[in-house]
Amino acid sequence: MKKWNWNNKYIGWGITAFLVITASLGVYYLMFHSSRLFENISRIFNILMPVMFGLIIAYLLTPVLDYFEIRIFTPLCDKVKWKKSAGRSGIIRIFCILLTLALFFALIYELFYMLISQIVPSVINIANNFDTYVENVTKWLNKLLEDNPMLRENANLIIERYSTELNDWFNTNVLAKTTDILKAVSLSVLGSIKVLWNLIIGIIISVYVMINKEKFAGQFKKIVFATHDVNNANIIINNVKFTHRTFGGFIGGKVLDSIIIGLLCFIGTTIMKMPYATLISLIIGVTNVIPFFGPYLGAIPSIFLIFVVDPMHPLNCVYFAIFILILQQFDGNFLGPLILGDSTGLSGFWVIFSITFFGGLWGIVGMIIGVPLFAVIYAAIKSVIEMKLRKKELPTDSELYTYVCAIDDKGMHTYVPEGKQNTKHKEVYQFGQQFISDSSEVITGDFMTKHTIRKTEKKSDKKKTVQGSIHDSQKDDSKNV
Repeated sequence: MKKWNWNNKYIGWGITAFLVITASLGVYYLMFHSSRLFENISRIFNILMPVMFGLIIAYLLTPVLDYFEIRIFTPLCDKVKWKKSAGRSGIIRIFCILLTLALFFALIYELFYMLISQIVPSVINIANNFDTYVENVTKWLNKLLEDNPMLRENANLIIERYSTELNDWFNTNVLAKTTDILKAVSLSVLGSIKVLWNLIIGIIISVYVMINKEKFAGQFKKIVFATHDVNNANIIINNVKFTHRTFGGFIGGKVLDSIIIGLLCFIGTTIMKMPYATLISLIIGVTNVIPFFGPYLGAIPSIFLIFVVDPMHPLNCVYFAIFILILQQFDGNFLGPLILGDSTGLSGFWVIFSITFFGGLWGIVGMIIGVPLFAVIYAAIKSVIEMKLRKKELPTDSELYTYVCAIDDKGMHTYVPEGKQNTKHKEVYQFGQQFISDSSEVITGDFMTKHTIRKTEKKSDKKKTVQGSIHDSQKDDSKNV
C-alpha cells in the first residue's frame, strides 16, 4: 500500500481547506448556538462536580496531611525504631488521612455551631435593639450639642430620618439575608440529597487522591515528557510547581494567619469586655483574608457597632481602634512574614492593582485569589521578557535601565538626572539632562539623534559642535519635510 506524501501541495491545500471550513463552522456555531454550547458545558461540570469537590478538598488538606506525616509521625516511628517499609508508609499515610479528615469535620462542625449559636443570635439581637441604639446615639448628641440648640435640633431630625431608613434596610436586607443564608446552608447540607451525595463522593475521591498523590504526580509528569520535548517539558513542570507553590503558600498561609488573628481578636475583645466579641472577631478574621484592604474593611463596621451599642463611652471605640492597629502591626510585621514569607514576590502597587482588578471582576473571591493569580501572571510575563533580553545579550536587572536613553552596538547610553548634574559641564546638557556613553562618544541633541561628539575635543569646540549638530539636525529635518 502506497503511503501518503504529506509534502504534496495538493494534500496541503486539502488540509488547509478542511481546517478553514472547520473553523468557520465552529465560529458559526459559537455565534448562533452558544447557549446550547454553554448548556452542554454546564452539564459536564454538573456531572464532574463530585470529582471537582474531591480535588479541591484534597488540595486544601494535602498541606495538613504532609505536616502530620512528615513532621510528626514519620520521625516518631523512626524514634521507636519501626523498620522502614512500604507497609509502614501505607499505615502512616492512612492514619494521617483519617486524622486530617477528623480535623476537617471538626472545623466544619465548629463553624456551623458558632454560626447557629453565636452569630445569628447576635445579628437578631442587634435588629431587636436597634431603637435602643438610636436612642443612645440621640442622647449622646443632645449632651454633646446642649450649648447649640439649633444644631442639636437639626442633628435629631437627621438621626430620626436616616435611622428609620437604616432600620428598614437592616430588617429587610441584613436580617433577612442572614436567615436566608442559614436556611440555605441547612437545606443544602441536610435537605439537598444531590449536594450531600456530591460531597460524600467528593470526600471519598479526596481520600483516593491523597493516598496516591505521588502516583498521580508521576503520571502527569510522564504525560508531559511524552507529549513535549525535554526543554518545554521542564519549563511546564517548573511553572506548575511555581503556580502550586504560589497559590498553596498564599491561600493556606493567609487562612491560617486569619484564624490566628481572629482568635487573638476574640481574646482581646473579651478581656476589654467589648459587646458582640464573637461577631466582631469573626468580622476581623474573615476580612483579614483579603490582603491590604481587609483590616480596614473589618475594623470600620466593628468600630461603628461598638459606638452604636454604647455611644456614651466613645473611648471604647478608641481603645478598640488602638487594639486593632497593634494587632495588624503584629500581623504585618511578624506573623504574616513568618507564615507567608515572600510567597508572591509582588510589590505593594501590584498587590493593590490585583485586588482592585480581580475584585471588580469576581467580587470577594477575586479579592482573595487575585494576588496569587496575578503573581503567576506577573512571573510568566517577567520570564518571557528576561528570556528575550538574554537572547539579545542585554542585562535583565531593571535598575540598569532606569537612566538609559539609548542602546546601540557600543553599549548603553545613560543620562544623569537633574538633581545629580554637574553644572561645570553645561555644554553636554540637553533639556536639563546630561547624556553619558559607555563608549568614547556622548549622545547630544534630541532623543535618538544620530549626531555625537567626541570626549577628546576641547570645551569650546564641544559647544560649537553641539550647536552645529543640533542646527544640522534641524536643517536636515526641514529638508526632509
